[in-house]
Amino acid sequence: MSRHTRRRSKSQVRMTIAGAGILASAAVATTVAIASAGEVPRTHQGATTKSAKAGADHAVFVQGNELAGNTIHVFKRGEDGKLTASGTYATGGKGGDQVDAPTDSLASQGSLVYDRGSQLLLAVNAGSGTVTSFRVEGRKLTDRRVVRSGGDFPSSIAVSGNLAYVMNAGGAGSVQGFKITANGLEPLSDSYRSLGLKNDKVPLFSSSPGQVAFTPGGGELVITTKSANTIEVFPMRRDGRPAPRAKVNDSAGGVPFAITFDKTGRMLVAEAEKSTVSTYKVLADGSLKVVQKPLANGQNTLCWLERAGDFFYGGNTGNSTVTGYRTNRHGRLALTNEIGIATPPSAMSQGVIDLAVTQDEKFLYVQNGTSGTVDGFRIGRNGSLTKVTTATGLPPFAESGMEGIAAV
Repeated sequence: MSRHTRRRSKSQVRMTIAGAGILASAAVATTVAIASAGEVPRTHQGATTKSAKAGADHAVFVQGNELAGNTIHVFKRGEDGKLTASGTYATGGKGGDQVDAPTDSLASQGSLVYDRGSQLLLAVNAGSGTVTSFRVEGRKLTDRRVVRSGGDFPSSIAVSGNLAYVMNAGGAGSVQGFKITANGLEPLSDSYRSLGLKNDKVPLFSSSPGQVAFTPGGGELVITTKSANTIEVFPMRRDGRPAPRAKVNDSAGGVPFAITFDKTGRMLVAEAEKSTVSTYKVLADGSLKVVQKPLANGQNTLCWLERAGDFFYGGNTGNSTVTGYRTNRHGRLALTNEIGIATPPSAMSQGVIDLAVTQDEKFLYVQNGTSGTVDGFRIGRNGSLTKVTTATGLPPFAESGMEGIAAV
């Protein structure tokens, strides 16, 4: 039987979230079922729709990553952070499932990206080697465009100005550049760069690259490589193309995965092996200077990391917890509490994976791959998290599972 059509056994999923029950606590939350949310009619490719609102407005977008046909689930976000189902849209491509992925089929951060400048939502279709763009009007998705990703198993997208770069996780791994235009994404000639990995077309989750990201200002393009334990940095040329070769840096911690940046431009990288975060300064030639050595959070399998002002939040998929971090005035990173848990899991919060912070930095939304839910939290002034909503009925981790979330 093909591994892309088999279901994980209950014991495999159970092992992934072992220990989460000890930490589970009851939480008062508003639950939103989306099973009845029908697909909203979309415009034909190339059409435009008039709307009183341009761009996304108080919305949360969740990528279903279904193997038979990838979809985007749209939610209205209330002023109190609560979610209400608003529609489901087919991307025109197929979802994907990396080999032996424990809870996260794409094993990446940044697979779904909203770009405020172009008002486009960009989604990877890992199973069909394509990328979809939608024009966002309030909470409606229109003008669907689909382009080839330039490689196998696209799993992460980075945007800077009018450029988008897609990371392909399969085979040797690669990045491919695109121009962001009024007609969606257009391939940028001579922008393809290999990462020199040795994966199959559908990669093993632990050996695939984790994320592609631009440094603030777009001067460098950064890729993490997980089990290769390297961080590859391409200095960017003025024409929007990367240098011919990346500067390959050893990771300060084991299995580098997610990338984010603090307000001064220093780069923070989440490392899955020992659930640590390292801080770097990215130099113009692509080399990295370690600013702060790996900081452990005491949790299990930290993979995802997002910023909210002076705070950062990391998703620990091994025991379904979220860790909070803060930076002080000197830029030093520390945990927001001694035990490393900003919010304990509940029975409906199993298999923490990707997460997103709203643009106003008031709310954090967390995907729970095993339970097929999204939790929403209000971010307190001290970085504490208070659960305000849970959306249910999303594709849980089985044959594949949802991955990718964006919030505005």
